[in-house]
Amino acid sequence: LVAKPDDYAKLPAEALPDPGMQPEDDATIFYTSGTTGKPKGALGSQRNIVTNLMNAMLGGARAFMRRGEMPPAPDPTAPPRVMLLSVPLFHVTGCHSILVGTYASGGKLVIMHKWNPEHALELIEREGVTSFGGVPAMVWQVLESPEFATRDTSTVESIGYGGAPSAPDLVARIKKQFPKCHPSNGYGLTETSAITTQNLAEDYVAKPDSAGPAVPVCDIKVVDEKGNEVPHGQVGELWIRGPNIVKGYWNKPEATAAAITEGGWFHSGDLVRMDDEGFVYILDRAKDMLIRGGENIYCVEVEDALYAHPAVMDAAVVAIPHKVLGEEVGAIVQVAPGKQVSEEELRAHVGKLLAAFKVPIKIELRHEPLPRNPNGKILKTVLREDMKKYEGYRAA
Repeated sequence: LVAKPDDYAKLPAEALPDPGMQPEDDATIFYTSGTTGKPKGALGSQRNIVTNLMNAMLGGARAFMRRGEMPPAPDPTAPPRVMLLSVPLFHVTGCHSILVGTYASGGKLVIMHKWNPEHALELIEREGVTSFGGVPAMVWQVLESPEFATRDTSTVESIGYGGAPSAPDLVARIKKQFPKCHPSNGYGLTETSAITTQNLAEDYVAKPDSAGPAVPVCDIKVVDEKGNEVPHGQVGELWIRGPNIVKGYWNKPEATAAAITEGGWFHSGDLVRMDDEGFVYILDRAKDMLIRGGENIYCVEVEDALYAHPAVMDAAVVAIPHKVLGEEVGAIVQVAPGKQVSEEELRAHVGKLLAAFKVPIKIELRHEPLPRNPNGKILKTVLREDMKKYEGYRAA
């Protein structure tokens, strides 16, 4: 049945019941990923949920305005958009960004029990999926799947991802294999109720290594160790403020006070730089950055160089302990299906793109997926333990 406008005029003119909720009322407790420490429960409010929805909607409109166009008016007669949910609902991306966004727009949600790229392709074809995503590794796995060419993916119009830095080559691969698709990348945390920055449409094609500018209802700044804002182009920690910031950590007042300081600024713990247009470039978690003989090495930079090789499916850079230099660069790589590559070839490839001290002294090649938590983030704590066996190792 399709409702007609006149049908609504016949409904009783009764006010909706008052739910008794206020914007700052407690709404959710989502636990942080725990990739760099013990998970903490982030207490979110009703306002946090609605803010993320509005930021997502306004962020999408921004793409049209950047090219001098007005966003199209909603068409109630158009077929519903079909979103493939490939991340858990106990994660802010799955709940705030995908579930709430799909529900608000009247779309259809296709839920996967467990991530598998071949099953994802099956669902895209069977359900006519118009949008999918997750973390960048999930998108890579779909693009590299041996079943990709056998499935009809023509319904896909958009692919969005976040939760981890994405290699610049990813947007080019998406445009090649999904010609009519609009890819988008974003950055956010559990504590920011999902998206903080967003990069989409032509902006993403122009700046594929950026996570985009801040969403409309959110303030960001890049600061040094003393909390002083640094000039554009310099590296610092990203601080975030706005109605998207959670109320604090559940039953952890000391952790809350350390993370959210005077003025409501949340300390992300992420090292970034910002260009003169306000586009943010994620470099590393402050806890993950390597320091080799006093030189800072950002894992993302080395990972991006590895991703640029066609045989690399997934990559993670972690420290190998060294008694003199403190740390050396190590890497674990998942080789793409049907591809072959040697450690020496990959080291030479990175050496052409980066300074010699950033080239991994050891690259461990694997054919199985790298360890990830349910949110899709690589468990570098596990990989660091794996790489300790190479302490004292020197590349030939």
